[in-house]
Amino acid sequence: MIIHRFDLKNSILNTFIAEIRDKTVQKDGMRFRRNIERIGEVLGYELSKTLDYEAVVVDTPFGSKKSAKTTDSLVLCSVLRAGLPLHHGLLNYFDGAENAFISAYRHHPDDGDAFEVIVKYLAAPSLEGKTLILTDPMLATGKTLENVLKALSGHGTPKKIHIISVIGSKAGVAHVQEIFPDETELWIASVDEELTRKGYIIPGLGDAGDLSYGEKL
Repeated sequence: MIIHRFDLKNSILNTFIAEIRDKTVQKDGMRFRRNIERIGEVLGYELSKTLDYEAVVVDTPFGSKKSAKTTDSLVLCSVLRAGLPLHHGLLNYFDGAENAFISAYRHHPDDGDAFEVIVKYLAAPSLEGKTLILTDPMLATGKTLENVLKALSGHGTPKKIHIISVIGSKAGVAHVQEIFPDETELWIASVDEELTRKGYIIPGLGDAGDLSYGEKL
């Protein structure tokens, strides 16, 4: 797996990361969602540099100009519900992409530390020969993305897989490295050192879904 980690160099992306982590700024749900969306835009722009392009000629009101357009057939697949703001950021840039959505949540039997990831809903086009961009803002243990990959297996074989995430743990990154094809590329804004016993990122930022859309039962 090729890993693109962006918190090791200073850029405006670090400002967005700092704000989504800040428990005071987090009180503004709209700002939290917009910052996640902006992170998606930045990571999407960086990812776009690796796509395939073809030369085109564009006619303007005053003449013609050679340019380039991507030839990749893209599918954006996001994990509900936390992945929606990140998905919107990517869709702002890849507006011609097809879209897929999957629900995945942790189930802790008897409120214990152990958990399983349950997938209940999937809506996706064919992935055969296309470039699949998986978006999950919090790459904690990597088990969610593992189950998403399994759920998508019946929709065809992608030409290429990209993963876009906001914050991950070292353990989660290591797990997806083992599970996904070697040529997969991970685009991640920041990586933290630790996980709690229940598999939550420390210091992380909390529950991205709750911060975006309100607490759930």
